Amino acid sequence: MDFRFLKDLVVPAQTKIVLIVMDGLGGLPIEAGGKTELESAQKPNLDALAAQSALGLADPVAPGITPGSGPGHLGIFGYDPLRYEIGRGVLEALGIDFDLGPDDVAARGNFCSVDANGNLTDRRAGRIATELNVELVNLLRTIKLDGVQVFVETVKDYRFVLVLREDGLGDALSETDPQRIGVPPLPVRALNPDSERSARLVNQFVEQARKLLADRQPANMIMLRGFAKRPAIPSYAQAFGLRAAAIAVYPMYRGLARLLGMQIVNVVGETIADEFTALEQGWSDFDFFYLHVKKTDSAGEDGDFARKAHVIEELDAQLPRLMTLKPDVVIVGGDHSTPALLKSHSWHPVPVLVYSQYVRADGIAEYGERACARGSLGCLPAKDLMPIALANAQRLTKFGA
Repeated sequence: MDFRFLKDLVVPAQTKIVLIVMDGLGGLPIEAGGKTELESAQKPNLDALAAQSALGLADPVAPGITPGSGPGHLGIFGYDPLRYEIGRGVLEALGIDFDLGPDDVAARGNFCSVDANGNLTDRRAGRIATELNVELVNLLRTIKLDGVQVFVETVKDYRFVLVLREDGLGDALSETDPQRIGVPPLPVRALNPDSERSARLVNQFVEQARKLLADRQPANMIMLRGFAKRPAIPSYAQAFGLRAAAIAVYPMYRGLARLLGMQIVNVVGETIADEFTALEQGWSDFDFFYLHVKKTDSAGEDGDFARKAHVIEELDAQLPRLMTLKPDVVIVGGDHSTPALLKSHSWHPVPVLVYSQYVRADGIAEYGERACARGSLGCLPAKDLMPIALANAQRLTKFGA
């Protein structure tokens, strides 16, 4: 969608749109012919909502492309992820309120586990507690690099942020995560001549970190990915004319929302129920609400089919609290698929429903992959969902005479 074109069609209205993103929602059956995690979950409220909705499958980026969480979210937020590429490091930094300058190079860090030969045994160091992360980050803060300011900040669990500050640093850098175990982390490579100095600096940082963490099991090494500078991107107010709010527990998703001009709503606690409480408390203040559920994705990455289904059931139990508020438009979907069978993100399109009084409801009383494949929305680019939401919220005027 060309935002310049859409901007001329956007009109104000007293309507409210809610986007629920269950991270990594899409799944696969464990056994051929079986049910997916979403299809297996007991979710009477989502199924009832599906009967009143238009259903479909959304491709986060493009058919056959496995997206990261950043591109996957950009798509469902209405932005073309191929045009607006945002590095994960920027999102993590903004998510913890780091004051990221225009020339800063940010990277997302993972504490990880390696064996005596330096080969990865756990890419997430057993999902260490945030308290241990803070202790290890204090160690990494002792690292000095010639002529560069170095910032290391805790994010959550096994994740941290590395920021290098110096004029002229390039951000075209390869990642150190090989995305599999049994091999060592990769050295950073410059992907263009302007990033040669950055690559040398990052490799120096990693080598010093390796020595500092050598005896700190299980988090005895680090990996870095998503190197980037802060990009220019239209805000939600500029693109869609919306006062937008973000309700998310995990910092990276707050960072992306903040980059798009959404106001971060404080969540007291970390449960899905706590997020719905924040939604209720902020209901009168915004036109658009993004509510993010993380644990569907982490359960999928852990290969825990039953736990992923249970997280979906937790969301389902809270859904009546939203419907009591009488939203004008509700979209339920995900940023990508994370089947427990694969223990990773995948290329599979994601089930999505669009509810409003103006949709042509498909009358399919089930929210699941195969049910959504029969829906009237078909298989559509995720970025097309926001114009559909705006239309159903009476926020787009007629195009042309």
